[in-house]
Amino acid sequence: MTALTLKVHSRIAEIGESAWDALRDDDNPFTSFAYLEALEATACVDQASGWQPVHLSLSDDTGAIRGVIPLYVKYHSMGEYVFDQSWAQAYEQAGGDYYPKLQAAIPFTPVTGARLLSPDPEVRQALVQAAISLCDSNKLSSLHITFPREVEWQAMGEMGLLQRQDQQFWWDNAGYKSFDDFLAALSSNRRKVIRRERRDVQSIVDLKWIVGAEITEAHLDQLYGFIENTYDRKWGTGRPYLTRAFFSRISETMRDQMALVFAYEGSEAVAGAINFIGGDTLYGRQWGALVDVPFLHFEVCYYQAIDFAIARGLKRVEAGTQGEHKLSRGYLPNPVYSAHYIRDKRLRAPVEAYLVREREAIAEQMLFLVEEASPFKKGG
Repeated sequence: MTALTLKVHSRIAEIGESAWDALRDDDNPFTSFAYLEALEATACVDQASGWQPVHLSLSDDTGAIRGVIPLYVKYHSMGEYVFDQSWAQAYEQAGGDYYPKLQAAIPFTPVTGARLLSPDPEVRQALVQAAISLCDSNKLSSLHITFPREVEWQAMGEMGLLQRQDQQFWWDNAGYKSFDDFLAALSSNRRKVIRRERRDVQSIVDLKWIVGAEITEAHLDQLYGFIENTYDRKWGTGRPYLTRAFFSRISETMRDQMALVFAYEGSEAVAGAINFIGGDTLYGRQWGALVDVPFLHFEVCYYQAIDFAIARGLKRVEAGTQGEHKLSRGYLPNPVYSAHYIRDKRLRAPVEAYLVREREAIAEQMLFLVEEASPFKKGG
């Protein structure tokens, strides 16, 4: 392989949109320059937030960028959705400094996608090696590459990184023509429950999709109000990870990939969610509400997403992390991955042993959920 030159970038703008996006091989919205640049331009990620950009690029002898990796120095473990706080606590109790660490990720976005942006497998390997070298030379505790594709995860395991597996619940479109068509694939009891939940919600609120060019700053003001209110009720302090300015920024650069769904009581918007459209997948992201209506979250975030995906001919809905409650609503478990380099072998050895047990437990749980707890008709 041609010798490559490594650069560390404190802003993604130093790499540039054309160079960054040329290395992407799909239309996942979250690995795009526009999404990552918006996080930086609107102070969602910076040293003060605990997400300091240190993106890596590898260039050939002509100066052409051959590979990039979205990389951050992290001063805490928030906004990652792959939880390592127990590792940090154990290491610090043993006298080590777990923070800062390195994180290859899409901040606040637990969506699977490419983390090693290059069409060349040798360059992808070189990106991992460069990130490890950056970790070592700066005496950082660890490197964490979260929500990569499975092929990247497998390759990183072969390089000696520790492998972690978890699950998310996704809805897959089996060629359904309507929501009723989807319901027909479920067991009788699940059909009845979902119909009742939807009927109860829709007797109180009206639902409306606002997509692409229809989205205005007034809509974004309302959406942010929903998110802030729900954030306050859930945690009681602080502000959402994403700033209000972030939503304006992406509405300028990614509007065609944005889809809002709002719930109205009369003419008043009382709840809503933002989704992103990426190729054949609808990605559900932030949501919030000003009212407490039973099953409203399920309607806005799950059932409306299914309706939208069917109408648009999309193959999948990814509705975020957590929640076996998604299973009974037609969202089935799928594996998600992370890879970890831990510099100090005193921590690496127990973490490696733990991850072996955790992977086995996750695999057993997924098998049970699919075979025994699935809401779909047996044999369907």
